[in-house]
Amino acid sequence: MMKRITLSLTCLLFIFSVGYAQNVQQGSFMNSENLSFLEGMTKDVLEASRIYPGQFISKDIGSNNTGGTLIRPGGRDAYPSFWIRDYAMSLETGMVSKKEQLHMLLLTASTQCDQTLITKGGSLIPLGSIADHIRIDDSKPIYFPGTYSYENQGTPEFGMLPPYCDQFYFVHMAYYYVKSTGDRKILKQEINGARLIDRLKAAFHVPPANNDNHIVFATDAIRGVDFGFRDVITITGNLSFPSILKYRAANELAEILQMLGRNKEAEDYKQIAATIKKVLPDMFMDERGMLRASTGKSNQPDVWATALAVYFGILEGEVLTKASTMLANAYKDGTLSYKGNIRHILTTDDYNETTAWEISLAAKNKYQNGAYWGTPTGWVCYTINERDPQLAKALANEFMEDLKANDYRKGGDFGAPYECFNPSAYKQNPIYLTTVTCPLVAFRKLVHQTVQ
Repeated sequence: MMKRITLSLTCLLFIFSVGYAQNVQQGSFMNSENLSFLEGMTKDVLEASRIYPGQFISKDIGSNNTGGTLIRPGGRDAYPSFWIRDYAMSLETGMVSKKEQLHMLLLTASTQCDQTLITKGGSLIPLGSIADHIRIDDSKPIYFPGTYSYENQGTPEFGMLPPYCDQFYFVHMAYYYVKSTGDRKILKQEINGARLIDRLKAAFHVPPANNDNHIVFATDAIRGVDFGFRDVITITGNLSFPSILKYRAANELAEILQMLGRNKEAEDYKQIAATIKKVLPDMFMDERGMLRASTGKSNQPDVWATALAVYFGILEGEVLTKASTMLANAYKDGTLSYKGNIRHILTTDDYNETTAWEISLAAKNKYQNGAYWGTPTGWVCYTINERDPQLAKALANEFMEDLKANDYRKGGDFGAPYECFNPSAYKQNPIYLTTVTCPLVAFRKLVHQTVQ
């Protein structure tokens, strides 16, 4: 039976990777022309993001000496290192080979922190922590944002703990590799004296969480970045976004443990996921249907968290209706998006006139503090589709029109897919990977639903 499941998944990934758009029918969420364009652009952006063994990047960064191909967050000069989360968020495109996956999975596991450390800046690296990013020249793990320096990493402005999300994305990397390749033996492989399955469990339990409900939290004194796509934002209290990632990771760990015949442990992780699913809406949802980012500082209604919770199937029934209706209305009102790209916070929910988030290292309407991002567009389309499929199509079409108009393949004056931008002509990092990989995966899911 397992062989049949693995074969089916492999076939599905093959279809996706060679052109799922060929099978798109009239009346689906997205026409075949747009889906083919996005698949082609994603393939090209992914190739532009690869750093091959021995490839020289720059005098400051050096060459890829890790022994295998790495995938960085984008092309040109964007983030010349291996970032765990950006890579993990792109896996479901089906465009990363088994060999590439294995190298990056083992590299991540080999750099997991095997003892609790204190950085020179006074931050804490707990046992089991996963790197924020890994250097290409010497494979040294950088557990904190804001630097490429191993010696100088970990300063208070980027948190006293490593970003919470990377622990859960590490689980996803392993889960996806096992599911897409059928290689279960990797789970028992020892890396630096510890089996991969044990490393996954250790990573899962690194982010601080409430004992009763498993919701991830941060305090003023001991704070970790909740999600690396807002590492310049200070968010405290109970945290919705990393708890959503933890929900998926718990289910993935449960399935992995079942593969190993460890059913009792699997049930424990299923219960963690079930508890998070039950608690999340009551703890974070406002009266309109938006999930707040937190219960402490920067507790504004969070577009990305709301959409991801819908996408992962956490919100159901009445709360799903509220969330999808709210985002559909926000799209109609013009407070949600610009050229198909999405703000972290609705323009009506900014903290005040000077900042979108309550506490930010970036100026208002720049970077993570109010710029528009393509990464969550697919999740938002998926959410709006629950309420109004035509509005979801309109948002996706806006996104595609901008990609086509500013396609980086037209030459150096063009840069789409950008990491983020806003109407003031501000643009951040051209040829950005998750701006196309995340929407592609979600759009395929929507197309699949509408052709059934």
